[in-house]
Amino acid sequence: MDRITRRDLGRLTAAAAATAAGARPASAQAPSGPPIRIGYSMSLTGGLAGNGRPALVAHQIWAQDVNSRGGLLGRPVELVHYDDQSNGAQVPGIYTKLIDVDKVDLVVSGYATAIIAPAMPVVMQRGMTFVTLLGTGVNHEFRYDRHFNICPVGSDVKETFAKGYMDIAMAMDPKPRTIALAALDADFTQRAVESARHLARQHGLRVVYDRSYPPGTVDFSPIMRSIQAARPDLVYIGSYPPDSAGLLRAASELRMSARIFGGAMIGPQISAQKAQLGPILNNMVNWDIYAPEPTMQFPGVDALLRRYREVAARENTDALGLYVPPLAYAQMQVLEQAVKRVGKIDQAALAADMHAHPFDTVIGELRFDRLGEWTEERNLYIQFQNVTDGNLERFARPGTQVILYPERFRSGTLRTPYGAGST
Repeated sequence: MDRITRRDLGRLTAAAAATAAGARPASAQAPSGPPIRIGYSMSLTGGLAGNGRPALVAHQIWAQDVNSRGGLLGRPVELVHYDDQSNGAQVPGIYTKLIDVDKVDLVVSGYATAIIAPAMPVVMQRGMTFVTLLGTGVNHEFRYDRHFNICPVGSDVKETFAKGYMDIAMAMDPKPRTIALAALDADFTQRAVESARHLARQHGLRVVYDRSYPPGTVDFSPIMRSIQAARPDLVYIGSYPPDSAGLLRAASELRMSARIFGGAMIGPQISAQKAQLGPILNNMVNWDIYAPEPTMQFPGVDALLRRYREVAARENTDALGLYVPPLAYAQMQVLEQAVKRVGKIDQAALAADMHAHPFDTVIGELRFDRLGEWTEERNLYIQFQNVTDGNLERFARPGTQVILYPERFRSGTLRTPYGAGST
């Protein structure tokens, strides 16, 4: 495990600091006194590193920004993290060390449900306020009143996660009649597809395929052949990055077609998959959390992404940073604003403040409900359009990831069907 301190923040910190220094004016008064130490587990190696490393870059940019403005409560901010190797079994020990041995003042989470959930018992036992990143339904079981989640899903996953997809589908004329469901056997993907299954029943759709596949699956052609044989109008899949690439390639090779194809496929949000899959993505309708469309130009987000990309180019991490970095930066803005309003490090007071007040962030204004989820779900469903190759500059511009849902962010109209060669 690698601990990051003020003296040795590592290559990511140095790069982020250099970038931020060029973009932010120096503070009139430098922070002083003992640092406010923020501890967390982060996936820098293993299967979640593709999103963990970009999150770390965003955190480091935020820390440099805060320190350049005079710190937090006049004190410098110091980030202390350990690599959990994308292994949830490592997480309880990491948070125990951070709180009991390293004596951090505040804790946040790394990326993903699989990393957040095993941290919860330790954080709860110590009474720490916990700002988490992209967990899904974690606090439904724990009911911890000091948990706050930076994730657009909201509290009612079953009712709302697939709502956008279904609203888009049921607005077609003629209306669809059948749907195929497939999901990786993992917590997030199962929750996503359960929402689609539940809403499909409400809309009177006939489910013609409904199967899960185990982690480690490498041949996705049998799944796609079975779905193709069922001839569904709609296809909703819950998958993680390696699976998503395999499923999409199999669909392309089989020249599969459906009126709408996509769902909750994690992978196409990441720059590497955009570059690798290119035109295979055309007309896919997929869940997302941010898109570079005019309807989502919140104050500060463009500047953050420009700075992030300078670092990413040197660090060989996600090139565009459209998925996790805006939310990771917002995660730290929530903590910062609560600490400033409370005026001290008081875990109970911080939690009370987070429940009571809104937060202005690079992803817009956020409010939290009693479970620490957003009071208003903001699941995006986007459609890839006009993709002719894997040139990432295209994906960084408006018009390629068109927002179809929710209505307040809609930036284009649905194109059908999905199939190889769609444009």
